[in-house]
Amino acid sequence: MKTVFHKAEERGQGEYGWLSTRYSFSFADWFEPTRMGFGALRVLNDDRVAPAQGFGTHAHQDMEIITIVMKGTVTHTDSMGNSGTVPAGDVQVMSAGTGVSHSEYNDSPHEPLELFQLWIEPREYGLQPRYEQRSFDFNSLSVGSTQLVGKDALMINQDAGISFAVVEKDQSLSYAITKGNGLYVFIIDGEASIAETQLGPRDALGISEVDTVTMATRSKGRMLLIEVPLAFQ
Repeated sequence: MKTVFHKAEERGQGEYGWLSTRYSFSFADWFEPTRMGFGALRVLNDDRVAPAQGFGTHAHQDMEIITIVMKGTVTHTDSMGNSGTVPAGDVQVMSAGTGVSHSEYNDSPHEPLELFQLWIEPREYGLQPRYEQRSFDFNSLSVGSTQLVGKDALMINQDAGISFAVVEKDQSLSYAITKGNGLYVFIIDGEASIAETQLGPRDALGISEVDTVTMATRSKGRMLLIEVPLAFQ
C-alpha cells in the first residue's frame, strides 16, 4: 500500500472577501509542486461564498467538473442553455468537452454558500459538453456509502467514482478499489483511522497499490470517497 497524507491546515488558502476557499491541490495563486493532483483528480476546492456574491461567467474546456453543495443554493447559468438552482444536497456534473462558459452565484442576501468543487481529467478530449444534476439530500442519508458519481449515479467522462459516506462511531467501512485506480478519502467532519493514519475534519489520504481500504471511524461523521485512475490519457 502507498499513501499520501494531506493535512487540513496544509491546504492552500484563498481569502478574497467574497470567497473563502481552501485548495487541496495547486490552484489559482497557490502553487505547490508536490500537490498537483492525485491521479486524474486535479482539483478539490472547499469553497465558502458570501451572500449576494459569486463566480462570474468563465470558461472551461476538457475537464469534468463536479459541484457538491453542502449549504445554501447555487444559481447556475451556462452556454449550453442550462439555467436554474442547485440547492444543498444536490450534485451537479458538467463535462466541459470542447468548451463551455458558466456562472455560479449565491443569490441569498443573508446565507453563505458552502460547496466542494472537484475537477477530474477526462478519459477523452474534444467531446460535446454535457450537464446533469441530481438531488441526494445529504442530511437524510442512512449510514453507509452513497454513490454520487459513477456508473450507477451521475456520469462523467472518466472511469472514476465519488461516494458520500455517513458513518457512526467505532464503525468499520471497507472500500474495494478497481485495479489501476487509487482512492482519495476526504474527511468532511468526524475522525477516522486509515492505514495507521489518524484523520480529522478536512484531512485527506490518498491510497494506491492496494485492492481494499478499511476505514475505522472514531466518531460520527461524513467523508468523500473519490476513486480515480492513477494513469490516464
